[in-house]
Amino acid sequence: MEEKLSKTSLIQKYHLKGNPSMGLVMATFGFFIGFAAVSLYGPVASKLKEVLGISGFLLGLLVAAPNLSGSLLRIPFAAWVDKVGGKKPLAVLLILAVIGMAGLSILLLLFYPNHLTKDMYWLIVFFGILSGSGIATFSVGIAQTSYWFPQKKQGVALGTYAGIGNLAPGIFGIILPFALRAFGLPISYVLWFGFLLIGTIVYIFVVHDAYYFQLIKKGISPAKAKEVSTELGQELIPSGSTIESLKVSARIPSTWGLVLLYFTSFGGFLALTGWFPVYWVKNYHFDLREAALLMAFGFSLLASVIRVWGGHISDKFGGERIAIVSYFTVLLGAVILFFAHVFWISLVGEIIIGAGMGVGNAAVFKLVPKYVPKATGGAAGWVGGLGAFGGFVVPPLLGIFVDHYGNAGYAKGFIVYIILAIISIVMSFILLKAHSSKKIA
Repeated sequence: MEEKLSKTSLIQKYHLKGNPSMGLVMATFGFFIGFAAVSLYGPVASKLKEVLGISGFLLGLLVAAPNLSGSLLRIPFAAWVDKVGGKKPLAVLLILAVIGMAGLSILLLLFYPNHLTKDMYWLIVFFGILSGSGIATFSVGIAQTSYWFPQKKQGVALGTYAGIGNLAPGIFGIILPFALRAFGLPISYVLWFGFLLIGTIVYIFVVHDAYYFQLIKKGISPAKAKEVSTELGQELIPSGSTIESLKVSARIPSTWGLVLLYFTSFGGFLALTGWFPVYWVKNYHFDLREAALLMAFGFSLLASVIRVWGGHISDKFGGERIAIVSYFTVLLGAVILFFAHVFWISLVGEIIIGAGMGVGNAAVFKLVPKYVPKATGGAAGWVGGLGAFGGFVVPPLLGIFVDHYGNAGYAKGFIVYIILAIISIVMSFILLKAHSSKKIA
C-alpha cells in the first residue's frame, strides 16, 4: 500500500526533487534578483530630472514606472502558480526584466548624458515598466513558498522569504552610488543587467516546484497527486485553474481588505524606496551617495529585516493584531515626516515609518493563506498586485505637492500616508472583529 511508504520512498518512487528549505531559498533568490531593479530608479532620478528637465509629477512617474508592471503583473502571474507551479511564471517575469534592463542599458550607453533629450522620457519610462516585471516575482514567490510549507510554518517561511528578498533595494541602494562614482550611470546599468541575466539563468536551472506540481507534470492524476503530496507534508492544494483561483479569492471580502492594507504598507514601501533618495537630495541637499545610504539604512534595509520578525510575531499574536500595531506605527512616522523641518527628526520619522511598513507587510501575508486557503495564488495576486500598485500611484501624488509647494512639498506630501495609515487601522480592526465573530460562531 502506497500510504505505508515513507516520505523518502515516495520521493524516490516518483523521482521528485527539492524540499521545503530549498524551495524557500530559490523562491527568495528569484524575488531578490527581480526586486533589485527598483533600487536603480530612486538614486538616479535626480540625475535624470536635471538632464531631461522634467516636472515633479513626471519625476514621480519616473520613480514609479517599474512599480506599474511590478504590481499589476502580480495578479495573473501569481494565479498562474496555482496551475503550473512557481518556476515558469517567475522565470518569465525575470526574462521580461532582463529585456527591459537591456533596453535601458543600451539607451544610456548610446545617449547619456549629452544626447538624452526630453523626447526620450517616455522610452525610459517604457523600459522602466518592462524591467519592473522583476518586482512582480514577489507574489509568485509567495504562492510558491506557501505550497512548500504547512500552515503552522507559513508566517516564519513567508516572513523570511519576503524579508530577505526585500533586502535587495537596500543593498543595491548602497552599492549603486559607489558604482555611479566609479563607472558612471550607463556602465552601472550594464553591470546590473549582467547580474540580472546571470541570476535568471541560475534560477531557471536550479529551482523546483512543490511536489504536487512535479507530480502533475509527470502525468499523475490530480487526485493521486494530491494524495501523494499531502502524504509528503504539502497542506495547500491548488484549485488547478488560473481563472477559478482569481474568482474564488475575489469572492472573499477579506481579500479586498488585505489589498487595502498592502496598498499602504508594501505599496508605501515601494514608493518611498524610490522617493526617499530624492527627498534627501532635494529637501536637505545631501549628495546622491549620502541620500542613497540614508534610504538604504534608515528605511529599506530596516523594513526588510524587521519583516522577518514581523512574520514571527504574527504567528504568535495573530496577523490582525500585529497589523493594527504596525499601521499605528506608520501613522506616527508619517506625522513626524509631515511636520519635520530638521534632519534628525525627519530621519526618526523615516525609521519609524519603515519599521511599521516592514511589520505590516509580514502581518498581511500571514493572513493571505489563512483567509484564502483554497486559492492562495489568486489571493496573493490580488493582494500583492493591487496592493503594490500603491508604489505606482503614490510617487506622482508626492510630486504634485512638490510642484505646488516647492521644496516644502517634500514634507507636506506625507499627508498621503497619514490618510492611508488611518484607513488601514480601521480596516485592521474590521478584519479582527470579523475573524473573532467567526471563532465565536
